[in-house]
Amino acid sequence: MAKYMIRPSRRAVLSSLAAASLVSAGRRVYAAPAPIRVGCTLALTGPLAQTALVHKLAAEIFVADINKHGGLLGRSVEYVLYDDQSRADQTRSLYEKLITVDNVDLIMAPYATAATLAAISVAQRYGKIIIYSSMAQVYLATYDRAFPASHGGPHPEISNPKVILDAWASTPHPPQSIAIAASKFPSALFEAKGVRDLAQKRGIKVAFYLEYDFPSRDMNPIAARFKDANADLVWLGCLGVEANQLIEAMTKIDYKPPRSFYLFPASGPLASAPGGEGATAFSNYEEHPPMDKFKGADVLIPAFHERAKAAGMPYTRVDFQAATEFAAWQMLAAAAQATSSLDDAKMADWLKHHQVETVVGKLRFNEEFNCGDDLSKVKQVQKGKWQVVWPVAFRQPGTTFIAP
Repeated sequence: MAKYMIRPSRRAVLSSLAAASLVSAGRRVYAAPAPIRVGCTLALTGPLAQTALVHKLAAEIFVADINKHGGLLGRSVEYVLYDDQSRADQTRSLYEKLITVDNVDLIMAPYATAATLAAISVAQRYGKIIIYSSMAQVYLATYDRAFPASHGGPHPEISNPKVILDAWASTPHPPQSIAIAASKFPSALFEAKGVRDLAQKRGIKVAFYLEYDFPSRDMNPIAARFKDANADLVWLGCLGVEANQLIEAMTKIDYKPPRSFYLFPASGPLASAPGGEGATAFSNYEEHPPMDKFKGADVLIPAFHERAKAAGMPYTRVDFQAATEFAAWQMLAAAAQATSSLDDAKMADWLKHHQVETVVGKLRFNEEFNCGDDLSKVKQVQKGKWQVVWPVAFRQPGTTFIAP
């Protein structure tokens, strides 16, 4: 069981010693206030590790920056992180440990739906506020103190597929048929069924719909099914490097779909993959105008470049995975600062009644399941970089949606 302690720097600790003094006569020293300990798990190993590393770097950047500026509530912040190994059962036991053994002050959610649900169940048992950066099925988060940072609205099974199909409908030659394959992972299945149902309502022929085990071991049969179907749009409900596995499998059989969409790919590997050019995927933030001027982008973007390069990541630009993790920490800090406390109930109540300006935009939490607006977007690989292509208002000036 690996534990990662991200402690404040010496400079950050010294900056929080406003109350400390040295009395020369008695040499009496007032100790620095104890750091605020924030506990979390991430899939640092296992099939979700490539994407979880992005979340880890974004969290570390936020912690380093807030400590650089005096900490939170006059106290430095310490990030207590465990590896949940991409396993929901491991996640559940580790959050129990964080709360009952490590006695952390606050908790943050892990990466991915199954792990997030496990963490929320523990948070509810102890009455802790928990902010999650990745879970499509928000209706499963019925706990009153669970808040999303990745905003797809209260009914993403309706709004998310609409954004995706609207994007393709805006092109000169909208797809008339779609082939769908989805991982048997909660959020992937949730989104895939929504796309299938909406496509049928719009008169788009569903060439086939299939589900495969997570994590995928062999994408060759799925690639063959896609080629045989010869649909206008290939839609893959994938996680991590499954998108790359499918592209490799399709390349082997000399097939490149005219249009493709990948739900939650590992951004770097897909952007740089041979055959990845033109691929589209879900997003709510990419590193380009106008989003590079949102609150906190000036901190996140340069620091992420540096840390991602040091970590040997193939893609060092900020994407929605990094941005939503950073936004989750912005939400946590905003609630603590506004209430001048670490009281879970007070912080949760404040979030319900206020908006928070974050790197992914202004978030509100006053609808069902503590949701607000659907901020979903569609991005496309163009010359090895991700570009938001839909909605039009979030495109970088001069960028177009490259489509048949």
